[in-house]
Amino acid sequence: MRSALILTLSLSCASLSWAQSPNPSQGASAPQKTSPSNTTGAIEKRTERIHIEDAGSSIDELRVGGETKTIDVKPKGDMPAYQVAPSSGERSWKVLDF
Repeated sequence: MRSALILTLSLSCASLSWAQSPNPSQGASAPQKTSPSNTTGAIEKRTERIHIEDAGSSIDELRVGGETKTIDVKPKGDMPAYQVAPSSGERSWKVLDF
């Protein structure tokens, strides 16, 4: 009686393992993870262009991956446009614009 129980359990475990493994002769294959289209492995960062305008000026900001790269300020009226450095906050004007 005991050997019949062990044989039954062995056969049921073997049938479960056969059901889980794919049969290569049938052409069934396990699903494979697809890699991103970028083959270098680098993650593409999110780019945001933010435009804010009020009565005194127009501000354009470029963020890449959440980090501010450029800030362009165009005051309304006769004032010249300038850029603000994101790291230091210094302003710089383009003297000759070609």
